[in-house]
Amino acid sequence: MGRLLLLRGALGVLIVVLVIWSLQRKLIYFPDRSAPPLAAGASAVTLRTDDGLRLEAWLVKPPLGTRERPLSVLVAHGNAGHRASRMPLASALASLGVTVLLLDYRGYGGNPGRPSEDGLRLDALAGRTFLDSLGLPIIYYGESLGAAVVTSLAVRHPPAGLVLRSPFTSLAAAGRFHYPWLPVGALLWDRYPVASQISQVKVPTVVVYGTADTVVPAAQSAEVARRAGRLTAEVVIPGADHNDRAMLDGPELLAAVETLTQAIG
Repeated sequence: MGRLLLLRGALGVLIVVLVIWSLQRKLIYFPDRSAPPLAAGASAVTLRTDDGLRLEAWLVKPPLGTRERPLSVLVAHGNAGHRASRMPLASALASLGVTVLLLDYRGYGGNPGRPSEDGLRLDALAGRTFLDSLGLPIIYYGESLGAAVVTSLAVRHPPAGLVLRSPFTSLAAAGRFHYPWLPVGALLWDRYPVASQISQVKVPTVVVYGTADTVVPAAQSAEVARRAGRLTAEVVIPGADHNDRAMLDGPELLAAVETLTQAIG
């Protein structure tokens, strides 16, 4: 009887693991698939990926009366929502005098396709290609999962500077934090190995994170900063959680971006 119960228990665990394995991307990516209405201050642009998708994004230029800088920022958001929820960030960055491209991934914000690590890399590259056409040096700004996306892009296509907001060391490490009872490393299709890639990026880099982050442990972001190939600043925001307003467009975060623009010159 004991063996039978043990076998049933093992079978139950196996079934759970198989279900999670088959549905894992639904546990990683939480897109708002609706197409948001165009925000005030933004203009709609279309990006073309190397695998044939047409993605909608928003371009936000410095407001009238702002001294424009010859810089652009590619914003890659986290794993949830869509570009409209990052418009406060884009507006705040534009107020610094830079031109901002607010990227939305495949499967997000009315865009076609389904998100994956390879797919998001192509989406970010399409954003880079668009900004290249403007002739402006580019800063990559990545939020959480987006930090992993732009780190990968920076290895292949170095920017003028890099901002990583709440980066994890790898998706497996982030997964083990939330699902410690699962063999996450063996199950994942998408890896996002930030910590092993960031040392290859030799451009001015700023890492920003909160000490009370319940999504990405602060220790993981600190480790990314420690491994950065050219760390300009490590900005730690006391008491800030992952989705607090301070981590969207707060003064410490904007000051960190300003620090990076000065390092770039």
